[in-house]
Amino acid sequence: MKRIVAVFLVCLLLLGVTTAAAAPGAFDALLEEILAEMQPVSQTAQITVNVPFAILMEKETGTVIFEQDADTVTAPASVTKVMTTLLIMEEIAAGRLGLDDMITTSAYAASMGGSQVYLEEGEQMTVRDMLKAIIISSANDSSVAMAEHIAGTEEAFVQRMNQRAAELGMANTTFINSTGLPVDGRDNETTARDVALMSRALILHDLVKEFSTIWMDTIRNGEFGLNNTNRLIFYYDGATGLKTGFTQEAMYCLAATAERDGIEFIAVVLHGETSDQRFEATKTLLNYGFANYTLVDVQPEEILLPLRVELGAVPFVQPVLEGHDRILMEKSRASNVTQTVEMVEYIPAPVTAGQSLGTLTVHDGETVVETIPIVAGDAVGKISTGQVFVNFLRLLFTGGL
Repeated sequence: MKRIVAVFLVCLLLLGVTTAAAAPGAFDALLEEILAEMQPVSQTAQITVNVPFAILMEKETGTVIFEQDADTVTAPASVTKVMTTLLIMEEIAAGRLGLDDMITTSAYAASMGGSQVYLEEGEQMTVRDMLKAIIISSANDSSVAMAEHIAGTEEAFVQRMNQRAAELGMANTTFINSTGLPVDGRDNETTARDVALMSRALILHDLVKEFSTIWMDTIRNGEFGLNNTNRLIFYYDGATGLKTGFTQEAMYCLAATAERDGIEFIAVVLHGETSDQRFEATKTLLNYGFANYTLVDVQPEEILLPLRVELGAVPFVQPVLEGHDRILMEKSRASNVTQTVEMVEYIPAPVTAGQSLGTLTVHDGETVVETIPIVAGDAVGKISTGQVFVNFLRLLFTGGL
């Protein structure tokens, strides 16, 4: 492509030589316009998405790149199942639930309408197949069956959903069920930002992608087919999930995740007017993220040496960076990054794990991009008076004084 453009520009240059006299300045203006079109998308470019509520977040750092009315409360429809799936994944991670465990369907679970796999009362299915039904086909009956298995009743499970939402900082979310179906004119309530927060928590469990990246599959020994409601899995490069939703109140919703070259983005769009609109808006968000942003390592250029602890039970403590060791930056600025480390020369005991020892500052030229705390990796107690005396005698009789 670059060669084609280069040849095209040479042709324009030759043409410009013959036309410059006739139209002074016209060729320069044309050339500037073409070169401008060749520039990468600016990190300050304004993108627009034709949905009322949207957000774009980077997974590793949780940085929000774009938002549009992201704190407006609305109904999420089946995007609710992101939280349902998160609680299931956490049960599996804790060892309280296995993929081969059998789940028995109650009469209540079997009565769910909307998207379903038509579970019958008393029918048993593995957790693995229940997850397929929930994540791929948005099955309401499977969601309720799993909720009842984990918490005893769906009501008890919903309490856990709301508790987990609070723990994740989802300040504007209230769940009334595990499915997203409206109940007596009421809906689950959330925001684009809150959906991004729970989506980020969910994709920290790698297991979910074994299900959310499936385009087509079956359950019941191949007798019942499943098709993913998230079309991005079929045609968007790097798509990893996550969940669609639709009701008359919520309209067309999508929490989507995609990963390329070691960076993963979460795009949430809510209340789209059509299904195509939600997918196009999501692609716009993800494309913008991949085109403009990258993750930059922030490990110190020199090894952080152990720091002396004055009157410590051990003489040194190891400094470490607090939090993640990569930061999100615009690609256009990433090559200019420099780092400086400022740290105390010593620290008096006692030292607590995580105690501040200094900072690593990331610069883009003169601009401070981010300041990352350097903290104590371990706790160090203070040496006792008796130990001080023993150490003094040891130094005295070994000639250390």
